[in-house]
Amino acid sequence: MSSQEPKAVVQLIGNDLFTGYTPSGNSITIDADHVRNSAASPLELLLLALGSCTGVDVVSILKKKRQDVTDYRVEVRGQRRDEHPRSYKRMEVHHIVTGRNISEQSVGQAIELSQNKYCSVAATLRPTAEIVSSYEVIQG
Repeated sequence: MSSQEPKAVVQLIGNDLFTGYTPSGNSITIDADHVRNSAASPLELLLLALGSCTGVDVVSILKKKRQDVTDYRVEVRGQRRDEHPRSYKRMEVHHIVTGRNISEQSVGQAIELSQNKYCSVAATLRPTAEIVSSYEVIQG
């Protein structure tokens, strides 16, 4: 990697408390103290990264398919290995799409495209974690 590559920076600001700075200049607090639990932990951020990556894709694809989405939520659960470093072995991604006349086929296709073609977070995690997607469509 060259020094020209964008970089993230994580700065210690207290006892197991950090501020993370993204390459685009945004910041987020990260807490590794599970008792204090004042901010997201690194593994929680990984769940959010997967959910937001696939969520952006799915919503974009559904818009292109002219689906009338009025609400969208993605829930991500991670199952960790028992042995250290206790990495995720399975991640479950559940998409909840609400809208008018939503095509279940379109939702399934959007999730498939995201998971297998567009979501770079899923592509990064897939070699070591099984990623299982599901969805529900709420007409309304």
